[in-house]
Amino acid sequence: MAVVLRAMSDHHDHHRRAGRSDIELRVRAMEQLLVEKGLVDPMALDAIVDQYETKVGPRNGARVVARAWTDTAYKRRLLDDATAAIRELCYGGSQGEQMVVVENTPAVHNVVVCTLCSCYPWPVLGLPPVWYKSAPYRSRVVMDPRGVLAEMGLRVPDTTELRVWDSNAELRYMVLPRRPAGTEGLHEDALAALVTRDGMIGVAAV
Repeated sequence: MAVVLRAMSDHHDHHRRAGRSDIELRVRAMEQLLVEKGLVDPMALDAIVDQYETKVGPRNGARVVARAWTDTAYKRRLLDDATAAIRELCYGGSQGEQMVVVENTPAVHNVVVCTLCSCYPWPVLGLPPVWYKSAPYRSRVVMDPRGVLAEMGLRVPDTTELRVWDSNAELRYMVLPRRPAGTEGLHEDALAALVTRDGMIGVAAV
């Protein structure tokens, strides 16, 4: 039985690898064509990839959250002036010039949306997920936030106040999730590993 399962697994893995390879080959062919025509600088492409893999993304926001969970003074600064506090950790720049961080508590749950388009704090959360940019989410989360969150797997008790924050071109919001119970002994790196992008948007618990 183990051999059969292994063979089936290898068969499916082969198809997954083949699918990825086909897409990868197409992307590389297109990239090569653009480079040959002088429309794209390969060094610029490498810089963009490095930017989003190592300098921008949810891991940055997770660091901010973990620091706030472990450092009361930093948390106070983060809630008072998020832009400056986030910059303390060397995160900032385009799409994150003006930030506000709102804290989830047992009494209040926050969720973020951009009703006009897809304004989003790139320096701390990376690129916005597809559903965040979708018209149904942008319209429905304002009218029925509790229902939308339930559909996404997060049930907010009726006794908890639910606040919806509308990001825009001038101001972007990020949620400071509640620290999970039983994590008192974890250090900052371990805590950061628990934090998710969806938790910092407010559509999931950490």
